[in-house]
Amino acid sequence: MPARTHTRPSSPASTGGVEVRLPWWAVLLPAVAFGVLFLLLLNPAEAHAAPAYPEIGLFVERARQVLAF
Repeated sequence: MPARTHTRPSSPASTGGVEVRLPWWAVLLPAVAFGVLFLLLLNPAEAHAAPAYPEIGLFVERARQVLAF
């Protein structure tokens, strides 16, 4: 008894790009995590040791001043 083979439909392949739909939390969670980590970095009370690169400390201090309004 021969087995049937399935053939693909003869419709042409889509020429458009791939459409990806992300759930709302897939965008929000990384943004919130980045914000929380950045705020932890800006907390000067937790700074105990001098950084190896003083430019990073200057940048963080400037960012804290700008965000303080």
